[in-house]
This record gives sequence, structure tokens and C-alpha cells, in this order.
Amino acid sequence: MNQNINQLNTVLHYVKDTFVGKNDVVDLLGICLLARENAFLYGPPGTAKSAIVRTLAKTVKDGRNFEYLLTRFTEPNEIFGPFDIRKLKEGELLTNTEGMMPEASMVFLDEIFNANSAILNSLLMALNEKIFKRGKETKHLPALMFVGASNVLPEDEALNALFDRFLVRINVDYVNPELLQQVLLAGRKLENEEETEIPEIHADEIRQLQNLCRTIDLKPIYEVYLNTIMSLRNTGIAISDRRAVKLQNLIAASALICGRKEAVLSDLWVLKHIWDTEEQIEILEGIINRTIEKDDHPDSHPQAMQNKTPNPEEVMKDVKILVEKWNGGTLSFEEQNIIKDKLRYLQTRCDWIRNPEQKQYIQQEIESLWQKILQSV
Repeated sequence: MNQNINQLNTVLHYVKDTFVGKNDVVDLLGICLLARENAFLYGPPGTAKSAIVRTLAKTVKDGRNFEYLLTRFTEPNEIFGPFDIRKLKEGELLTNTEGMMPEASMVFLDEIFNANSAILNSLLMALNEKIFKRGKETKHLPALMFVGASNVLPEDEALNALFDRFLVRINVDYVNPELLQQVLLAGRKLENEEETEIPEIHADEIRQLQNLCRTIDLKPIYEVYLNTIMSLRNTGIAISDRRAVKLQNLIAASALICGRKEAVLSDLWVLKHIWDTEEQIEILEGIINRTIEKDDHPDSHPQAMQNKTPNPEEVMKDVKILVEKWNGGTLSFEEQNIIKDKLRYLQTRCDWIRNPEQKQYIQQEIESLWQKILQSV
């Protein structure tokens, strides 16, 4: 186990070094790869979404990669392969899948929400059950992971089922301006195709880790996980029973990639990336951070402790927005819960402010809003 885990971590470190400022994206893709769950990359053009997936795919030795840019006119043959003419002459309707998605170990579908009705049903089954079905033909897919990407979220209800098949949603944005110089240097190196030794991991080694992932002991965090799911549902974040079951695989993957055989509280960090809308990103951040900050396990996943020092002005601005919303008029029970959760999150962020005067001032404003909330109960 240790050798394969070390090899996977070496691969992930290589991708992180190649793409400066994208550690969170790479780590989440690593989690999905271990858990054999699908990942969705969301962000504007030019944020290296395709390049990151492509580089990760190159490190999988003896694996076949499939990458395709979907349009509204994409036909099933372009994804799954054409019908086999030789078999067709013999009266059999079989697909020639050579070099196509049904034979790939790593699958990347760019502009995923351009998927049309002609390919949607087959795509849904492939993503959810890892099965390709076409007429009487049924084939189990060897795919280690599916990755979809888009710079927009689905607006058509018909695409909600497709979006739901991606368990992890990764917000990919431009890098922090402080890292821009490093990005320019790394990008220049990548464009010049300077020779560097690329670490590799075998597809079979990843499959062994995926099987091992199912054996991780989740009992230590089970009660907290149940309570967290209930809390998220009460906040208005829809988590189906099916997704609640699958999310356990992500928690187990976080433990396994750290070399542990059992999950700890901080492994719940992965739940910050199950949002449906951009508005939910902040809400999830607040709820999950409050849960995992109690954990001080020495072998926690690095992404679990990414509490960045907040900008006091931004925190104060967010507090004022919540005050205005609370004072603005009648709020539904769900809207009240959202404000409370955001306020708790800001309260947590406030603890990390270094300037004592700014910290005290913001804490007073937060406490004042809590008093108004309590008085209205």
C-alpha cells in the first residue's frame, strides 16, 4: 500500500509543480482518482483546466486517455465509436470502440453541458455505473475517473441529471497575483517543452488503491458525518441519499492518500466541494471549517488546514451585507438559516485576523447581528 500511495503522491506533486497555484485542484483530482468518482472543473477560459487533466493523464502508464470537446452537434459515434461495418454485414449491431471513450482509463469531456439528447442517456449510464450500453450491447468501462469541465453552470433542467453525476465540483480561478511571476516562468517552461522526468504510476496500481479505498474504516467520523449531512440539508443544500453514500468514498480517499487506514475528522474537508451553485461555496466553507477545525491529527490532509488569513475589509463587507439582508424584510426559514451559517463562517474567519483592533471591531458587529437574530426568535 505504502509504495503505491507514495507513487501517487509523487505524481500529484509533479502536477502541482507544473501548475503553480493549483494545489487544491490537483489534490481534489487525486481524491477523485482514488475514490473512482467523477470531478467537474468550473472556471473561466485560460485557467489551465484542460492542461492539468492532460498532464495528470500522461502520468498514468499503460493507460489510454480520451479527451473530447463537446458541441451541441456532437454525435454518439464521436464519443463511443462507430458501428463495426464488418459485423454489420453479418447482421450484428456492434460498436467499434477502439481508441474511443469505452476503452479509456482517463476520460476528459470539455464543455460537458453541450451534451445533446442523442448522447445524454448513454453518457449518464457511463458516468454513474461505468457501463456503456447501446442497444443489446453492454460493456463495463475501465475508466479510472471521468472529468468534465465548463465555464458555465447548467441552466437547462435536462442537464441537472448530468451535473449530478459529478460528485466533486472544483472551482478553478485565476491564480493569486502574488504567484503570477511563478506562473509565467512555469508556463514558459511548459511551452518550451523542456525535458523533465515525468513520474509514472500504472493503471493497475491505481485500481489496487481504489479497491483498498473501500476498506478504510469510517466508524471514527460516522456520527459527525451523519450530523453534517443533516445540517447541510437543513441549510438548503440538496444531498440525495445516493450522493450521501458516494461521499463516503471521498472521505476514505482522503484518509488513504495520507497513509491512514481509518478516517479522522479533518477528512470531511472534501465536503466543501459538493456545491450546486456559486452561492453555496461560501456556506459549505463555513459549515465544514467549523467541523474540521476541532481536529489536530498530525496526518491530516494538507487541504484540510487551508485556513487563509482573511482580509479584514472583505470580512467586514460580508458582515454588512448580512446585516442588510436581515434588516431588509421578511425572510423564509431557509433564508434565515443561510444567513446564520454565513455569520458563523465569518465569525470563524474573524478569529484568524491578525490586527487586534480590526478583529475586535468586526467581532462587535457580528455579536450585534447575533443579538438581533436572537431577539427575533
